[in-house]
Amino acid sequence: MKKTIKNALILTVATAASSFTNPVTERMEVKESTISWVGKKVTGKHTGTINLKEGYLEMEGENIVGGAFVMDMTSIQVTDLSGEWKDKLEGHLNSDDFFGTANHPTATLVIESATKSESTFSVNGKITIKGVTEPITFDLKMEGSTGTTALKIDRTKFGIRYGSGSFFDNLGDKTIYDDFDLDVTLKF
Repeated sequence: MKKTIKNALILTVATAASSFTNPVTERMEVKESTISWVGKKVTGKHTGTINLKEGYLEMEGENIVGGAFVMDMTSIQVTDLSGEWKDKLEGHLNSDDFFGTANHPTATLVIESATKSESTFSVNGKITIKGVTEPITFDLKMEGSTGTTALKIDRTKFGIRYGSGSFFDNLGDKTIYDDFDLDVTLKF
């Protein structure tokens, strides 16, 4: 009897202690998002938007411990052009020269870890575009239930080399820079 009571007491203490050492992970779903892009070339730049299909952060208390985001690559829109030129550029961005959305309709970003410093997290993860996965590091600023970040992505790491001066000679003013920028706002 003493042994049973002692075992029950040890089990109770162990269970209580583990509840303080194993924080609960909360999943925060994205309710609203804005993703703007800028692609630059020697003679100027183009701007546009892309839609987030779904996304979430995994939180333990005030710390980000994971997350995943899926972008709808078929939703690429050009915002600095209209009419025929807008349609042509959107068609080209959807083609295999760029994002190949017929075969790769989504791109993903998976958060593997994050370190908090005040309201900003230094995030480490992996991003997959056109079936190619690369590591990525960026800062995510959280203010209340809103997160913002600016990402710079080298498209050539994902096999998108069209018009790249890094891979083709004599492009002159037709050169398109390798990096494109994303400005992201997420509301949870």
